Amino acid sequence: MPWQPLPRIAFAVATYPFETKNANELPLEIGDDLYIIEETADGQWLRGYLLAPPSLLAGLTSVKGQPLEARVFSGIFPRTCVEIREVLGDGEDNDDNISNYQAEDDAPQVGSDSGKSGVASSSKKSYLREIENGHRPHRLNGTVVAGAITRGPELRIREPGAPKPAAPVPMLRLGDETPTSTIEPLVDEIASCLREWHSTNFHELLLTRQYAKLDKVSQLIQTLDLSRRQFLHNLLTTREYRALREKTVWDLVRGNKLCGGEVIVRDPNERGRVLTGDDSVVEITKLQSIMSLLDDPPQPHVELSALHHLMVDIRSFAGSSNEPTTLVLYLVSKSVGGTLTTLSESYVVEVPSGGTMGYLTRNPQMRTLFTDLTSADIGDGPSADSELYLIVKVRSRQQVVVGKPVSRSGSSGQPSTPFSKEKPPSSGGNKPSRRNLMWGTTRSAFSRAGTKLDALSEQPEDRPTTVNHESRDGAMPPSTAGSRGPRPSVDGVQATQMSADRMVGMGVLSLNSIMKENEETEHVITVWSPAKFTAEKYDSAEGWDGLVRDLLESKSGHYEKSRRAERLQIHLKSFNSPDADGLIKATPTLLSGIGKTNKMGFSGAPTKPRSDIYLTLSDALMSRQNLLSRYGASATSLPSNVHGENLMVSLEVRRQSGERIEDCVYSSSNSDALTTWRSFAVERGEHWDQTLRLSLLPTDVSTAHVVFTVSDLPGLPFAIAYVPLWDQQAFLGDGLHSLLLYKLDEYTQSAQPPPSARGGYLSLPWSSRTDSSEVTGPLAMLRIGTYLCSTRFSQDRIILGLLKWREGPRDEIPSLLKQLIFVPEIEVVKLLSDVLDALFGILVEYQGNDEYEDLVFTALVRVLGIVHDRRFNLDPLVDQYAESKFNYPFATPCLVRSFTRLLTKPTESETARKLRATLKVVRHILKFITHARGQQKVKEAGIGITGSTAGFTRHLQSIFKALDSMMRSTAPVLVGSQTLAVQHFHTWLPELTGLLTTEEILHIAIDFMDSCALVKGKLVLYKLVLIINYSKLDLFSGPEQRAALSANTVRWIAPHWGRTDDVTEQWREQVRLCCSVLASQTDRLNSEIPDYIPKIVGSYLSIQATGLKPKSRFSLLFPTTYPFPSKPISGDAVQFDEALIELSAILSALSNSPNGMQLELASEDLTNLLKNTLDVYMSILQGEAFPSSWLSVYIYHHKSTMRTLQYLASILLESFLPHPDEAEDFDTELWRMFFSTLLKLVGSGHLALETFSEQKRRAVWKIAGDVREHGAELLRRTWEAIGWETSPDERTRYGLTKMGGYQVQYVPTLVGPIVELCLSVHEGLRKMAVEVLQTMIVSEWTLSEDLSVIQTEMIDCLDGFFKDKTMTESILQKLFINELLDRFEPLSQVPGDPLYSALKGLIETTAEFLDLLVAVHSGDVTNEASHLINRLQLMEFLRDMQKEEIFIRYVHQLAALQYNARNHTEAGLALRLHAELYDWDPTKLTPALQDPDLPEQTQFERKERIYFDMIKHFEDGEAWSSALAAYKELQVQYESNVFDFAKLARTERAIATIYEKLAKSDKLVPKYFKVIYKGLGFPINLRDKSFVYEGSPTDRTSAFTDRMQEQYPAAQILTASDVDSEVEGQYLVVSSLTPYRDHSHPVFQRARVGQPIRDYLLSAHANSFSVSSKRSTSGPVDTHYAEKTIYTTAETFPTILRRSEIVDIRTEHLSAKETALERIVRKTQEMTAVEKRLAEDDDEEIAQLMADAISISVNPVSESSVACYRQLLPAPQSEDEEEPELDQHENAIKMALVDHAIMIKRCLASFARSSNPILLKGYENSYRFFLTTFAPEIAIFAPAQPNREATPSPTWQRPSPVTGHRSPEARIDASRVNRSSLAEEAAAIQPVSTKQRGTRLSFLGGKKKEPQQTNGDLLSPKPSKGDSDSNSQVSKGKDNSNRRSIFRTQSSDTNNSSNPQAQPYQNGLNSTTPDWGLDRPRKSREVVDVLESDFDTRPNESGIGFNSVRKRLSLLKLGKKPSKPNGLFMGGLNEE
Repeated sequence: MPWQPLPRIAFAVATYPFETKNANELPLEIGDDLYIIEETADGQWLRGYLLAPPSLLAGLTSVKGQPLEARVFSGIFPRTCVEIREVLGDGEDNDDNISNYQAEDDAPQVGSDSGKSGVASSSKKSYLREIENGHRPHRLNGTVVAGAITRGPELRIREPGAPKPAAPVPMLRLGDETPTSTIEPLVDEIASCLREWHSTNFHELLLTRQYAKLDKVSQLIQTLDLSRRQFLHNLLTTREYRALREKTVWDLVRGNKLCGGEVIVRDPNERGRVLTGDDSVVEITKLQSIMSLLDDPPQPHVELSALHHLMVDIRSFAGSSNEPTTLVLYLVSKSVGGTLTTLSESYVVEVPSGGTMGYLTRNPQMRTLFTDLTSADIGDGPSADSELYLIVKVRSRQQVVVGKPVSRSGSSGQPSTPFSKEKPPSSGGNKPSRRNLMWGTTRSAFSRAGTKLDALSEQPEDRPTTVNHESRDGAMPPSTAGSRGPRPSVDGVQATQMSADRMVGMGVLSLNSIMKENEETEHVITVWSPAKFTAEKYDSAEGWDGLVRDLLESKSGHYEKSRRAERLQIHLKSFNSPDADGLIKATPTLLSGIGKTNKMGFSGAPTKPRSDIYLTLSDALMSRQNLLSRYGASATSLPSNVHGENLMVSLEVRRQSGERIEDCVYSSSNSDALTTWRSFAVERGEHWDQTLRLSLLPTDVSTAHVVFTVSDLPGLPFAIAYVPLWDQQAFLGDGLHSLLLYKLDEYTQSAQPPPSARGGYLSLPWSSRTDSSEVTGPLAMLRIGTYLCSTRFSQDRIILGLLKWREGPRDEIPSLLKQLIFVPEIEVVKLLSDVLDALFGILVEYQGNDEYEDLVFTALVRVLGIVHDRRFNLDPLVDQYAESKFNYPFATPCLVRSFTRLLTKPTESETARKLRATLKVVRHILKFITHARGQQKVKEAGIGITGSTAGFTRHLQSIFKALDSMMRSTAPVLVGSQTLAVQHFHTWLPELTGLLTTEEILHIAIDFMDSCALVKGKLVLYKLVLIINYSKLDLFSGPEQRAALSANTVRWIAPHWGRTDDVTEQWREQVRLCCSVLASQTDRLNSEIPDYIPKIVGSYLSIQATGLKPKSRFSLLFPTTYPFPSKPISGDAVQFDEALIELSAILSALSNSPNGMQLELASEDLTNLLKNTLDVYMSILQGEAFPSSWLSVYIYHHKSTMRTLQYLASILLESFLPHPDEAEDFDTELWRMFFSTLLKLVGSGHLALETFSEQKRRAVWKIAGDVREHGAELLRRTWEAIGWETSPDERTRYGLTKMGGYQVQYVPTLVGPIVELCLSVHEGLRKMAVEVLQTMIVSEWTLSEDLSVIQTEMIDCLDGFFKDKTMTESILQKLFINELLDRFEPLSQVPGDPLYSALKGLIETTAEFLDLLVAVHSGDVTNEASHLINRLQLMEFLRDMQKEEIFIRYVHQLAALQYNARNHTEAGLALRLHAELYDWDPTKLTPALQDPDLPEQTQFERKERIYFDMIKHFEDGEAWSSALAAYKELQVQYESNVFDFAKLARTERAIATIYEKLAKSDKLVPKYFKVIYKGLGFPINLRDKSFVYEGSPTDRTSAFTDRMQEQYPAAQILTASDVDSEVEGQYLVVSSLTPYRDHSHPVFQRARVGQPIRDYLLSAHANSFSVSSKRSTSGPVDTHYAEKTIYTTAETFPTILRRSEIVDIRTEHLSAKETALERIVRKTQEMTAVEKRLAEDDDEEIAQLMADAISISVNPVSESSVACYRQLLPAPQSEDEEEPELDQHENAIKMALVDHAIMIKRCLASFARSSNPILLKGYENSYRFFLTTFAPEIAIFAPAQPNREATPSPTWQRPSPVTGHRSPEARIDASRVNRSSLAEEAAAIQPVSTKQRGTRLSFLGGKKKEPQQTNGDLLSPKPSKGDSDSNSQVSKGKDNSNRRSIFRTQSSDTNNSSNPQAQPYQNGLNSTTPDWGLDRPRKSREVVDVLESDFDTRPNESGIGFNSVRKRLSLLKLGKKPSKPNGLFMGGLNEE
């Protein structure tokens, strides 16, 4: 089908899934992002790219901190499955380009989710990967279309047959802008954040195993996704949306902090949108600081007067009673001392029959709102220490039986009337039956299963109950059929049954934590009952609270979970609201129809009339000893029928006449009013603790009384008590009262006596005034508590007297007024209006009387002073009184006179105290004056009086004049008054509006502020706060008033900020308040700006000079109060300064003001001001004012700074650009600062959108736009301005109109910053920078004809740039290089132009350096070797360029890199590169370095210090040869250069220590491996090259190949074969090498040199390696030969890379003597390895192998025995002839044979001690052959000893051949003799020469001494394998050399050989086994070459089968498995 390209790339979203059928089709899922580039002619099919979200698996190979690359797929898809969202273009003619797309698809509805599939759906991805042919966008500075930055390709018609151009690739996008975002910006913000976290952070958290953080991010994502859906569905209320926006914004902040990103400011009050550069900088700065430093938004200060409310909703109840149960809920407060206070009324819930209540059985009255709790009540005040509890009491009905107490813990029902003797209704309906104990059968979900209380059968009505047993719960079980009839009671009366209420349990729930949360919570309350004994654990987890003991009595002291009322499930939610009724209306979904339960008392000042009397029935003192009072007679004892087991109280309220007051008693907040109230029943001594509310008419209160009757059920009442509510002209005092109980008889049954009779209880005292117990005995009492909560009645007599001042004596009024100060505040608050009325009434009544006026004024101040008591929110009540109730027109002059009198004598102590109190309430006094004056004017107008206004105004102004004079006074006593005046003055001014004009008030305000000019100390701060408060007043909101305030503010604040050298804490606070002042006026400043700028700049520079310190507390910005509010910072301390943050914000606000900065009008020197301003802006851009991670503010300042620089440029161009004739007047420094600031701004990494993640990119673009484009334009304008006009020739050569001139002043200063801009991706900025660089190059060439200065600066700049900048497209492609060459294109036409030649050299050098930097800093360190090579090449370049400081920095970075990789040797080699820069010169100084931190010192000291670090690394890496070389170099310098013998001694001790370690070490030589890189998959620089790699001494080939596989995961490792070079893929051919051994080395001329030492000496500093390619060892020995392949590397090992390239390969032919030497040495080495293995593991196969190997070696006729090589040595012709002179090779063979003989001797000695029969047999078979075969060698290392008398002398006779044919017995005897002889021989071994002996002894001298062994030790049997000492010498391998085993003292040998028969299988030798390789496993399966395969095929004379031995050894050599499964390991030795 024909395809045609679209004129613009279209962005689309898949709206329908599409399944593919052909390979070129693209599968689609709903929500996929698509970029469309082509369509078919009919428009039905489209071609484009699918941008899929990145896979988390990509995180395995991602760069840390970088987002995962999106997955991109290309293909075709149908048009019907997608919806075109936008066309990406230049923004021109877009409507035409859209073609038919927009016409067919309607735009999505506003409010809908554009993608229809969750978060990922609406995404427009932030970047694209490299797609098809590597084409990527190169430019970014396009225009913005619907949130995208684009450069659309132009549509060109392709010629027929022309190749198809590469497909266009969409440019970088800024993210998505869905239609919903205009209404709810957070929809897009959430989607952007979630995409970024997924692509950037998820994989990092997973790979680094930060699962806790991952869990938090996961929860946040779920929360944000839910929030996003809530925004989209639009179902919440406005209030809920407001809360959701704030929560979402903070969730985004938390998420960004968790993911390590910057905090972006989104304003919840602006619907969550990102605040941009057009918003208020003050608001952005405030929000940024809060969001960056705090974890939660700062909550407004909760005033103590704020009210809290608690909703309690009973969800379910579990109980077992089948009768109704009553739940009583109320709140109590417990203080620290343990005092309990009931806070609220009770709320009663009736649980229906059955004891169960769930959702289905709930009635509407199951919930209540406990109202009006204060902060102190809930424990939230600053000094609150009380605890709040919800108490649930459970009451139930129980049977009452006379004479038998009934326990309260049983559950029973509640009757309608306690006195009723009727049968209670059965729960089963009308069936005439009764449940004896009323146990229920229904259990709720909370009921404990398996209880013993199962359902019981009901009893017939006529069956009586038993009373002689109690159940566990204290109630009696039902009687059975066999029960006896009822027994008579104690009084002989038959037991009477009735029901009564009892409390059966109680539950407690602590509420403090619940009240402080806003969330709804569910809780289960456990109900507890008293118990006789209990096994319950009193555990809080079980619902226990210690408060139960205080409120629920138990005789036993034990409690248990109640069986009757088990658990209660409740739902709780707290609210904050000043008014409960308003809260219920505002929250209909939760609180509709809910009942209120009031607090007992006032929570602050009452706003509504209330008159409640609370009465609490506590308990009764009615023990047997208590006496009942009687009317007209002495007290008597209680009646005999009162058992005190069912005591109940009835209560009524009566008038004086005894008439009952109907319906005035409320037992709970939700109960109906009662006339008579009855309590539940208790036993004697128990408490009722029931609280009632009495509601009476005001007329009844003073005459009413409460009467109580007490009865003992089922008996009638027997006692009465009463209490009057009014006592001595006031209400009864709050608290406990003890009422006398009178006997109820004819005299006390009524209140008043009947006519013509005596009696009436009101005639009796209601309480006992004295203690009469001594006379009459203790009286019976009823204890009650009363509490008045009323706005009508008072309990204070002074208040009552004041209210009735007209009725009382006039001379008592002064006394009452003076005593008012002692009245409790709550009494005043409750009757505030009445008290104020009384005070104003007295004032008006006695006006003109100074004493009365002052007393009333003082009393009024006292009352108004309660306004400042935080417990009472009294302010609105006073205002309400003044506005609606106050009516005293003639109070004005009295108040003015009293106030004036105070101000006239402010310094007198008494007056000053009153004045301070008055100044706090002047606002209210002025309000009263204002209202009184208004009322007075109305009255005067009514009687025709006018014109008194002037006099009043004069009086009023006299007050303020007196105030001004007080403020100007400097008397110390007035500081308090002055402070209060300044703090409150702004509250007075609005009250004057009714008295004075706005102009007059403004003058008063200005005059008062002027009078504060001389204030000092903290008063300055309060003065500045007052200026802020002036600005807030609506009174001064008019333009004229604002202008006047702004004009005056300049001089008011001028003395308190600006440049200073003394920055104190007070001065900082002044500066901060000055910033707050300007923040409050910033929108209306004009001509004042030039006065403020110098102050801001000066203050900034002064504070900046003091330095910043980390802080752990943050003071909220732009404070308007003092002291400043602050918050703790969570986490680590942060470095910032609030003053600098505020100053920078204010500077930005003023500079962006529409009126401009107007610096030309400033009074200061303009040049200095401009320089200081530029300093401040540079500081801000460098992140000194605030952390640069505060993204929104930081970007805002970038935009703001650009505006300022544009303005400053106009000043510079106008005033600071002199004519060329006056060039000496050019201010170079000022212009340099300007350009530095401009270049710093446009080169800021925070503007490089192309390097940002999506979220940050969107934010930066929204906040600042394209600042770089404006910066490029400004740079062009200003740079050209300081150049001079070019000549026509120069214009032709360079294409520049302006050049040189003042520009030359900035070469090379500005070369670095300009080069940084050349690396920018931003096209316009980069082109401008290249143009500037061109002018610099031309200017420099014109001046000096040398570009080395430019080159130096460019290299320095590029190096610094790569340290902390992210690499971008333009850097990788080196765009500016070609652009710079293009600028010099005309010069390239001139052949041989010197400038062009120099320029090409400069560019080539720069390009090479750039390539090296990119290679090193690319972040791809997966290939460690190539990364190190890149570093070394870069360092080599720097050294060649003589950039010593940069070179040194890279050296130390490389050393640190190697050290962190634990490559210690390579780290030391890296440091050597630094050391080589210096000579050992103790006089020449080197400058100090910053990186690394090195002080100025001499070259010797610097080099010495580097050597110390170097040696430390070498020693850590065990590179002993390198360490020795360094030490020896130091040794020479200390000895012959600086003559420091102390250091010389230390150095030599260190050298000695290294030699000692070498002597003790077992493996010193690293392993080496040859690696060939084959295959086309490798880059050119590696392909077909061979390298030698260095491993550790213990490395195996398998471990090395594993490491290579990790380094090259795609490569195939080959170890035994080769591949063709042109094969596809990657192949690594790996083989092992050994360092080449030079046979002429002196070490071969000596015997007894340990093998590790020999290997070390032959392998140190190796650069040649070998492998045997051919070997012939059969036939005559003089025909033996070998061939080796020798590989030579480019460097000597060790190297920094741990590898070196093979540069030469040659073949070497070894002669017979060289072959012999090599073979002898290798045989010795291999057999030593087997010996070690045998000592470690006494395996039979190893033992047999060792025995066979030794038998071969000692066989004199075997070609496989190395003894045959003795034939190569010249022999003397006769016995008398001296031994001939041996050449070097011959002597080496001789010494090698001696070493071999010593090894065999040692092995045979260990055989003789062994208990292994194989080894013993091997010893017997081999020893005699050893003596004959190696006789010459034995003679060398153990010459024969002279005969001794004590010991028979062994003879070294050669055994005859017939020895092998002796009988077995003879052989055993011979073997015994031989073993005895062997012991002696071993003792007789002597060193070869004295010189050798001396060397050996000195060598051994450095070792740790070991204890001498006794003869017994030497003769003791060989311990078993498990013996702890059996391998002691094996384990001390490093302390025992191979040679020590054969040297023993003569005395030992003599003793040992004296008794050869003592141990038949021991010969007394103490031959130690050699030490072992630490890395060798016990049973290794890896088989190595042990012995050669060329054994002699003939059996020897003794019958040893050499064929079988050779076969086994050859098997071992070839690596085949041995017969035994454990495998045999003979060494890991390298065979050449």
